[in-house]
Amino acid sequence: MKLLITGASGLLGINLAMEAMREHEVFGVDRGKLKSAPFPVTKTNFFNIRAFESMLDEIQPDWVINCSALANLEECEKHPDQAKILNVDLPRELAEACAERNTKFIHLSTDAVFDGTKEGAYTEVDQPNPQGVYSQTKLDSENAVQDANPQAIVARVNFYGWSMSGYRSLSEFFFNNLSEGRNVNGFTDVIFCPMWVNHLAQTLLAMLEKDLHGLYHVVGAQPMNKYQFGLEVARKFSLDESLISPQSVERSELTAKRSHNLWLSVHKLSTDLGRPLPSFSTGLDGFYTQYQQGYPQKIRGYQQ
Repeated sequence: MKLLITGASGLLGINLAMEAMREHEVFGVDRGKLKSAPFPVTKTNFFNIRAFESMLDEIQPDWVINCSALANLEECEKHPDQAKILNVDLPRELAEACAERNTKFIHLSTDAVFDGTKEGAYTEVDQPNPQGVYSQTKLDSENAVQDANPQAIVARVNFYGWSMSGYRSLSEFFFNNLSEGRNVNGFTDVIFCPMWVNHLAQTLLAMLEKDLHGLYHVVGAQPMNKYQFGLEVARKFSLDESLISPQSVERSELTAKRSHNLWLSVHKLSTDLGRPLPSFSTGLDGFYTQYQQGYPQKIRGYQQ
């Protein structure tokens, strides 16, 4: 299949491209960060959302996965107009254009659409209640995409892995700081379901191959707090876990509000795929193996 990935230099975009290249023809769209990627890349201004229609006509992909977003919570609070364009208007345009061309479309949303007050796991039928600009724009994008293209997949995600910049994911935050012997905080009151980005990429491709559509929670199968996650990373890399201090997110200096419970049920997805989702330990093993094999340095080289 021919796959077009928007936001191809992002944490998900680049890892998705590397996974997909094994069996598919990959094309990337990027703001200009990718200089020597092993797949064709089109540089574009993502605020010019009309430019994507001609791109679809030229490339004629079978599948489109939209990984582009303004995902920094603090930046979204500062620049809500930009967040709306990138997080709502662009996905709507892509969804419409793909529907018109009978092109399968996946849009990435977030677990943060929930307010985190529920006890237990959220399912796809639970009512979202966004707590900030970022999460509100992502919920708006879910509705916009599904209205424009009922055959699209909307995937709520939370993932970690190696990025081109080296500091995009929570796993890199813990690895980088602990490797340098720096003390860090780990939130004990934020529950989430982290998925290794390569497992996420493989799962998204499997969803396309199964011809699924609609809203899905595409996260790790194991909930944990962010302090626990940091300990797991430290132990896997034989780093000093005593450098991680347990702390409440309420005591942090973060300005954008964070939800306390983002445990999402993956029962619907595993049922429709016909298999369980990969375990957290398997994903962390893969993340560690990539480090041993020099994968972080490899993808950083694509910027040069």
